[in-house]
Amino acid sequence: MKPLDKGLKSELHLQGVQTAELPGNRLHTILNTSRGDIECFFHPCPGETGGVIWFCGSLGGFDGPSFGIFSSLSGELVDQGISSLRLNYRIPGNFDECVLDVLMGVHFLKGLNIDRVALAGHSFGAAVAIMAGTLSPEVKAVVGLSSQTFGAQLVDRLAPKPLLLIHGHRDRNLPVRCSHQIYEWAKEPKELVIYQGSGHFLRECHQELHDLLKGWLVDKVGRESRRE
Repeated sequence: MKPLDKGLKSELHLQGVQTAELPGNRLHTILNTSRGDIECFFHPCPGETGGVIWFCGSLGGFDGPSFGIFSSLSGELVDQGISSLRLNYRIPGNFDECVLDVLMGVHFLKGLNIDRVALAGHSFGAAVAIMAGTLSPEVKAVVGLSSQTFGAQLVDRLAPKPLLLIHGHRDRNLPVRCSHQIYEWAKEPKELVIYQGSGHFLRECHQELHDLLKGWLVDKVGRESRRE
């Protein structure tokens, strides 16, 4: 797969931001861009420079797999000094446009002095995370859950940023060999975690997944990571 077209990348501009406060220290956030609006939920941690952008599969959405683990972790990570942006695509399923959306999310966080960003995507979104991670210097780490291989062929360009791949061994949507293949393509540092009894949405390993993601993200973009 060829890299994202530079001309296309340059055509997406942030024109404004709309926010509305919600319960639970969240902001309903709309990024107004030159190619349409990107809807998000923002969980801010003022004064901190670490952040995570979460995004779903080809149909879009906000909450993620495993009983909405993106939503629950976003709230918990604030206590660890990490802001979260749960992002929904403008055009779900359009790979290049979805990569642009994520890069715009990174740009939005950078404007808030959040410049140590991890990307976490599920399924189609995992490949989006890998591609966006190769294109942005603010991205410091990437998580791919139940990843597809299409769009992930340039994962070797991600290094030296750490990559965490997670897959369920019983995945019937995207077989576990997809993450094995991406792992083979990738350079160090990289990790591959396979949950033997889990399917595509990783519900069967919810607690283990929760603990793994939380610990890994705190290590990569939390307060202590600034000392590295």
